[in-house]
Amino acid sequence: MVREVPEGRPGSGGTGDEGSGEGPRGWVRRLHPLDWLAGGLLALGLLAVVTGLLPEDPAAAEMRRVGPLVVFLGTVIVMAELTGRAQVFDVVAAWVARAGRGRYPLLFGLCVAFASLTTITLNLDTTAVLLTPVMLALATRVGIAAVPLAMTTVWLANTASLLLPVSNLTNLLAAERVALSPSGLAAVMWLPQLAAIAMTSLWLWVFYWRRGRRGADRYTPPGPPVAGDPVLLRICAVACGGFLLAILLADVPLWAASSAAMVVVVVAFAVRRRQELRLSLVPWRLLVLVPGMFLVVQTVDAHGLHGLLESALGSGNGFPGMLRSAGVGAGLSNVLNNLPAYLAGEAVVPAGNHEQLLALLIGVNVGPLVTPWASLATLLWFERCRFHGTRIALGRFVLTGLVLSVTGTAAAVCALALVS
Repeated sequence: MVREVPEGRPGSGGTGDEGSGEGPRGWVRRLHPLDWLAGGLLALGLLAVVTGLLPEDPAAAEMRRVGPLVVFLGTVIVMAELTGRAQVFDVVAAWVARAGRGRYPLLFGLCVAFASLTTITLNLDTTAVLLTPVMLALATRVGIAAVPLAMTTVWLANTASLLLPVSNLTNLLAAERVALSPSGLAAVMWLPQLAAIAMTSLWLWVFYWRRGRRGADRYTPPGPPVAGDPVLLRICAVACGGFLLAILLADVPLWAASSAAMVVVVVAFAVRRRQELRLSLVPWRLLVLVPGMFLVVQTVDAHGLHGLLESALGSGNGFPGMLRSAGVGAGLSNVLNNLPAYLAGEAVVPAGNHEQLLALLIGVNVGPLVTPWASLATLLWFERCRFHGTRIALGRFVLTGLVLSVTGTAAAVCALALVS
């Protein structure tokens, strides 16, 4: 199964203009609205520092904190992008469809497992950017409905992102705040993660996969997948596996593990398919967006938001306080975006309230399912669906997402209370 990868596709952060001969005006015209948003946030953040709205010392502290996160994001996404081009995701998706043997219930369970594993190990943006087109292409290839596969991808890109620091940028921040290693975070969040995936599976089946919603009763399994370069595929698969083992079993910083895995993959491509190595692989948009968002949130927090969130979140570390924090995090994520929602909420949670902070984390990870802008992964997913020609009815997306947001967040918080 060979997947076409358009240059400068949404989510790669690049424009695909290298060597095109376009002048600066042509390059500017090709910028995506999300590129403008990322650049605007960084400009606003820098302006706040220059004008004194954000003092230099807090700004410098934020940049020291964000530095390793930016390195991790850049390297893991390059690794995942090249892994996708090596057809690792395509081969796995084809095997999933074959393993389903034409039976939708079995295919459903395998797709849930596939999307969850991708999110947990390679982060939610990888699921949105790389797995979405693979699943949609698979739907076209085997003649099954695209919308159930698409919704499986976007919902699990968000709700399956609780277990490891690598799964979501918010997890990295939370793990740093409560001083948890990757295995330590997994030890605390394994039950909330299972609860979130279980609730997601329930509503996926009810709203999108059950008979009458999914289309035909059976599908024709595809033929055996054939990789264009089996050696490259194996190297990339091993690099991803080694990365996961390093962060779980060894005391290795995430940015170092992802950088090492990326180097292995890049070297393999340099030897076997050098033409694939382009600057458009680098997720420039995210690398600009994250520092800009940190600076802007820090500025807004210093000028009024902090007090409002203190009243909204409270200081309770028991079960009622956990539910309250998760609800505020989910609601604010759907109004703004889950990353600024977490950053703002984290600043007002008392230092010793680890359970309250982890409940806030659940809210901003599981809750942002109602609005298209609630998480960057959802925005990227909408782009990929539009590119593929798959129409997502916004009203149905909002209403079904609201049901999962409320029930999934509540179930995960209850699970957290059991293991805390």
